[in-house]
Amino acid sequence: MDNSFEMLSRELDSVAIFRRVLEDPVLVKMRDLIGAPTGDPRKLIRRYSAFVSELYRHTVNFSEYVLRAVFEDENIFIIQSARGETIDPYIMEAAENELLILQRFSQLSPSDFTDETGIGVELPKWRTCQIDFLAEYLWRRTNAHRFGYGKYSRSSMFTLRDGEVVPVEHPDPQRLSELFGYDRQRREVIDNTLALLDGRPAQNVLLYGDAGTGKSSTVKAVVNEYSDRGLRLIEISKEQLRELPAVIGEISQYPLKFIVFIDDLSFTSGEDSFGALKAALEGSASSRGENMAIYATSNRRHLIRESFSEREGDDIHRNDTMQENLSLSARFGLRVSFGRPDKKEFIAIAEGIARDKGLELPEDLGRQAEQFVLSSGNGRSPRTAKQFVELLLSR
Repeated sequence: MDNSFEMLSRELDSVAIFRRVLEDPVLVKMRDLIGAPTGDPRKLIRRYSAFVSELYRHTVNFSEYVLRAVFEDENIFIIQSARGETIDPYIMEAAENELLILQRFSQLSPSDFTDETGIGVELPKWRTCQIDFLAEYLWRRTNAHRFGYGKYSRSSMFTLRDGEVVPVEHPDPQRLSELFGYDRQRREVIDNTLALLDGRPAQNVLLYGDAGTGKSSTVKAVVNEYSDRGLRLIEISKEQLRELPAVIGEISQYPLKFIVFIDDLSFTSGEDSFGALKAALEGSASSRGENMAIYATSNRRHLIRESFSEREGDDIHRNDTMQENLSLSARFGLRVSFGRPDKKEFIAIAEGIARDKGLELPEDLGRQAEQFVLSSGNGRSPRTAKQFVELLLSR
């Protein structure tokens, strides 16, 4: 190992605040590379190629990769900064010094190693670029309410897996500009979301109505539209509602705004998760965070699947029980109905989707669209309109 690598290795060993960054697999392999023994070209080549292979799984630019890893790190410096707490001068000094060390580390390029192999092997290359880590990180620190930190800087959409909130690997890219029809309904959802982002009182939202009318797409498109303003979505299933208090407790510590999203929600009478959702919607201090709102979609306005036997049971308080069940939807402050479009609205939606796809509209588009509705048996909906346009494109 040459003297410059030896010094850089010692500096990396001294990192404390950003220590978990160095556990990243790409950075681990680069540290192995700069620690390769001199006089052993084959071991150097093996470590070199192992590093490049790991880097190529994510990007070609090592400098940008290191900076992203720094942004995604959850450490005492960024946590205290996001909470508006006073930063101890020792922590500030250490953070600034470590950012400079990581910047130097990110500048290691193929030319730093290829001259050391001693043989004429053509090795794969990677890119680096000049980035001021300190300036970038301090700017990001002041905008933590927009970009977040830790795992919440990695994506705009998350899910709950084994009790842990994790980023969605391939989030739905749906945009509002790709949705047609239902302008009034979407405006209500957008306005409520903007209230949440602006720190004004925001309602929990129930989007209910027929299948395929764009309820879930609306929620995800709104998140994509405003993710650069600090909006995040965490999707949970009905079966995970008992874990909702823990999720709310976790996200309450972050300077971002969250939509907790429950798709295709309905209950049978007496389900355990019913009470968990009811408690969250009632908004007690322990169950509702100021930086979040619950958005749910359902094909049922009242969310409860009832049988006639339940209506005719021997419960002496049957009417009270029924009223409690039916009142769950009323606990959503905003209820938005998505009904099936009529013929004129359906054709307009199909035309909008077709134009967005760059399709030249046939003169008899309306007739073809109606024939497709009849043959598919799915009824008129934006989903059916999209399927119709995809059929035209395939032809």
